[in-house]
Amino acid sequence: MTPDDALKQLSHLARERAFGRHVGSHLLIQAGLDALVAGVESPSLAMLAGLLRSEEPEAPELFDQVLDEWGPLFHPPADPRAAKWAATCWIAGQIADESLDPATGTHLIWSDIAYDLGYPEALEPLGHCAHNLDDWQESRGVSLERLNRDAVEAARQFLGKHSATEAED
Repeated sequence: MTPDDALKQLSHLARERAFGRHVGSHLLIQAGLDALVAGVESPSLAMLAGLLRSEEPEAPELFDQVLDEWGPLFHPPADPRAAKWAATCWIAGQIADESLDPATGTHLIWSDIAYDLGYPEALEPLGHCAHNLDDWQESRGVSLERLNRDAVEAARQFLGKHSATEAED
């Protein structure tokens, strides 16, 4: 892992936490260890990386200290609605670049975010994909691979029309 890769991992976890997703302490500690081994330096990083299992409850606070020392790797928009749109764009980006399973990503968007946004029309294609993937059965004649490709394409189309800063209902 390179220092850039380690910082990307830290940034990814920072986004997960900023968007309200649970990130286990063991993942925060592992990210700290990965960053330390990759040559990333910060005063709190060694403390985070060296936490024992019994010290895991300290990981979130130390992780936040590491982020503070590195500066803003990510700050969500202050407006809750804008933050929901930013989370949607971030998750859609992961679906589009195929770093996140389409069924997981579309479910997160449709089940966890769309409700708070009032089920906007812009998210309906992703919601449709979420339902198709959730209800998939081999006997229906449509392959799971096809439904995954449809979800990736829906995410790419969404991103082509929306950005985190100017998402519309």
